[in-house]
Amino acid sequence: MPAPDPTFTRRLLRWYDRARRSLPWRVEIGSRSLPDPYLVLISETMLQQTQVATVIPYFHRFLLQFPTLAALAQADEQQVLRSWQGLGYYSRARNLQAAAKLILRDHGGELPRSIDILQTLPGVGRYTAGAISSLAYDRRAPILDGNVQRVLCRLDLIQTDPRDPKTREQLWKRAEEILPHKRLGDFNSALMELGATVCTPRSPQCLLCPVREHCRAFAAGLQEKIPAPRTAKQTPLLLRRTYCIRHGDRWLIEQRPPTGRWAGMWQFITIPAEADLTKSIGPLASTTTPEKVMSISHTLTHRRYQFEVFICDWREATTVTGVPSRRWMTLNEMDHIPLPRPHVKIAQILRDRSMEHSVL
Repeated sequence: MPAPDPTFTRRLLRWYDRARRSLPWRVEIGSRSLPDPYLVLISETMLQQTQVATVIPYFHRFLLQFPTLAALAQADEQQVLRSWQGLGYYSRARNLQAAAKLILRDHGGELPRSIDILQTLPGVGRYTAGAISSLAYDRRAPILDGNVQRVLCRLDLIQTDPRDPKTREQLWKRAEEILPHKRLGDFNSALMELGATVCTPRSPQCLLCPVREHCRAFAAGLQEKIPAPRTAKQTPLLLRRTYCIRHGDRWLIEQRPPTGRWAGMWQFITIPAEADLTKSIGPLASTTTPEKVMSISHTLTHRRYQFEVFICDWREATTVTGVPSRRWMTLNEMDHIPLPRPHVKIAQILRDRSMEHSVL
């Protein structure tokens, strides 16, 4: 394996010491201590598919509610999902809590240091294991997130698709080759920081880059063409009808299945557009004629949703649903349960409508 380039390492770390962002999961600039492994686990889980600016307020709120690994392991899953609400990719939250339980049970409450053992935890893959091992324990462990992938492709003038398995394995090997002998966590953080703030996907700021003299793409004038852009794919559009069924000041909601998208979260009664309302709601079909009040779009990574939202009143005197996964709640009570983002919007619109009517 080629030895790391000391000049490259020195330039990158000097830049990092001077220019790095102050982030809540990092130790203070100038500190010689290592970050808390629990904070690294939370932050790296939240940062999967999510930008730093979006993560920061969620990170603070999550830590206030679950300040220790034991607190997270022992929490009710609904509390964890509620704290995660709006951050998306909710399987991350469930995996994070499952990992906390395993760490508490099998590892004495201490995050493992070994990459191999870390990867046995739910939701911890090759990258996250490397990040925890190097950032929290300063161990020799390569990392390869989107930012590092882009930096390495430009440094080595790699023009093949970085998502190709062969190219990706080449990048993992390269990420390990360039690791220095000291400050391993800082070095990995510096690579990520460089990709996030200087070696950006579009219009990279090469004149500000501390390692541009080592960059083959910059020398060839190809930095804006590497990595090759991903071919855009048309995402499918899924049509849904949402029924906001009201009884006095309460609304009927249902809990989603324990697996799949938004698993275990709560929503207003929602069915596919082609489904029959009576068959879907069953004994709850005794409502006034539904009135369409809004349409909400919601885009995820691989699909788009269009929710046609209706309001109707439950005409029966009783409010018993007879279905365990359904319950009646006020809009204020919904603030304490996890709702998917589209249904958070619906609840807010219903709240606004209620306030307008009370004023009138």
